Amino acid sequence: MHVSLIQFGPNSPLADFLMLRAASLLTLVLLPSLLPAQEALPDYRQWRLACAKLPANRELKGRLPDNKVLPLPDFADFERALDGFLRLEREGPLADAKTWVGKQPDPKVFFDFARSWWGDKEVPFQPFAAKLVLPNDAVAMLMGDLHGDVRSLLRTLDELNDRKILDGFRFRETKHHFVFLGDYTDRGAYGTEVLYTLFRLKSANPNRVHFARGNHEDFHLAARYGFLAELRARYGQRADITKVMRAYDLLPVVFYVGNGSDFLQMNHGGMEPGYDPRTLLAAHGSLRYQLLGELRQKTYHAARAGWLGKDPAALDLADEHLRDFHPEWPTRPRTIGFMWNDFTVFADEPALAFDRSLIFGKAPTRRILADASTDKVRVRAVIRAHQHAAELNPLMTRLIAFNGAFRHWQENESAADANKSVDAVRRHHRPEDARPIPEGSVWTFNVSPDSVYGAFCRYDFATIGMLNLAPEFKDWRMNVIRIPVFEP
Repeated sequence: MHVSLIQFGPNSPLADFLMLRAASLLTLVLLPSLLPAQEALPDYRQWRLACAKLPANRELKGRLPDNKVLPLPDFADFERALDGFLRLEREGPLADAKTWVGKQPDPKVFFDFARSWWGDKEVPFQPFAAKLVLPNDAVAMLMGDLHGDVRSLLRTLDELNDRKILDGFRFRETKHHFVFLGDYTDRGAYGTEVLYTLFRLKSANPNRVHFARGNHEDFHLAARYGFLAELRARYGQRADITKVMRAYDLLPVVFYVGNGSDFLQMNHGGMEPGYDPRTLLAAHGSLRYQLLGELRQKTYHAARAGWLGKDPAALDLADEHLRDFHPEWPTRPRTIGFMWNDFTVFADEPALAFDRSLIFGKAPTRRILADASTDKVRVRAVIRAHQHAAELNPLMTRLIAFNGAFRHWQENESAADANKSVDAVRRHHRPEDARPIPEGSVWTFNVSPDSVYGAFCRYDFATIGMLNLAPEFKDWRMNVIRIPVFEP
């Protein structure tokens, strides 16, 4: 669908928009008592009902829905939630110089949402990492790719309301946190509704809802994979594209989440050997940030002979792809590993491979985690997402068999088991809901099911993980919750 960005005439979207703005200004002058009602946002039940009539992505099959059924008919409806999120970040810990380890981004540029690094050379791209220290009794909920699937997101929030963890958008207890692992839009028709829901959840729980930045939180990918087209088809020139895209720059590319001595690396993609988190992890405070700065991948590789073993192919790939560089945007001059890289499925696969991004095996992953650790602070394992295969490949098969959360490098599997069916994998492993977290493990969370991936791979459930912390790392547990989204 093509939508002109500038349309004039008495019945054009621009004329309608100007008339609405004029009417709004007149209301503010003559009827100021009506302002609270106009500015009020729907509560969770109202929002849930407004989205109930939306056709599933599976029904749309790549088409955009009829604008008449959309719950956010004007960009201003979405923008109120967006502005609430931006205000929280602009006035919260991210804007406090004391929370930054080392150099702080210039607030005048970092929080200037009218300009962008892809359109203005004076605005730098500044990816950053975050450390989040939680109490020993904390429960951190985790969810993978959403990709414009508001149906599964709301079904998940329904489940948390049913379990009395949420009351509408708000957590009932301070021990609960929610970490989303990236890729919120693109490839699905409801990126606007997904972001709106996430912003409302964040506004209701400012210090307990956290968003990692995935590879699709990038202007260039949004332009290619559907979200910009979605915004323009809905709102035309009323959509402030720059403001929406710049919100992504407020999301860390990696979180280190733990209790102060033990941490898990939580990010969308994979390992980034060019970043050393030890200074960040050693800094005092429950929430700290650090700019990635120069990613010293080549330096890391050169200083650690043997970290990739003796496989000539792996060493050649490292020489070809690992570089020292300052990121100019998420994919230039090289991709940021936290946003893009992957992991092998089986322990006997090569230490390093390449398929659009680097794929790390068991031994080098454990070496990077060990190098990120000190005598006082240990980075124990990795939690990530980034899985959206449109066919039953070995990883997707295991994600379905393990109810949406798969631990790589299972002890009793090898690459010879790659072609096993979902049922065969499930019978062989008999996954339980409560799972320990082995040292050096990597966990992938599945993409939500109202997508081409759910349809092609024939699964109908969403997944959240409930990470239960404890004073001793050996007692941490991952409870995997399978949430039906479609009726069987």
